[in-house]
Amino acid sequence: MEVFWSKGYEGAQLNDLTAVIGVTPPSFYAAFGSKEAAFREAVDLYIETVGARPMRALEDATTVRQGLRAMLEGSVDVATSSKPGGCLLIVGAVNCLPENRPARDHLLRARKKTLSLIKARLERGVREGELPADTEVGRLATFYHGIMQAISFQARDGATRKALRALIEPALRALPGCP
Repeated sequence: MEVFWSKGYEGAQLNDLTAVIGVTPPSFYAAFGSKEAAFREAVDLYIETVGARPMRALEDATTVRQGLRAMLEGSVDVATSSKPGGCLLIVGAVNCLPENRPARDHLLRARKKTLSLIKARLERGVREGELPADTEVGRLATFYHGIMQAISFQARDGATRKALRALIEPALRALPGCP
């Protein structure tokens, strides 16, 4: 997971993967079948562990505002917890050769799931009266998902935790009814 996270799908070479897990290439292929299958497993592990923290924080918070803050803070923590930084779901396969499209599509499906989780939490906020009934939930979800992506790319570019956390307050002001 960490090799794909730091080098991306195309940048991760077989020798990187076999070295980190301590196996020979034939054992690697016997275990995973292909680099793409190993990538899918790494992405799924990331989603279940590292990537789940910000989304759990979003869902578990008492209010939408608290949840969004916790999600964005969690995104900053994830994006700055590794070198060279960023989120595996965002930077794992930004540009791909045509033959690597399945790996990119796997990440796209994962990102769409993240977007749907944000949207569901905002919809819950509307149902519970925290947000006005006319809140444009889809657009707002896309905005917060975009903020998470911006955090990831800026972390990859070397932004500090402090600089990334400074994005949170302005982002929270996009919530309807918030000062």
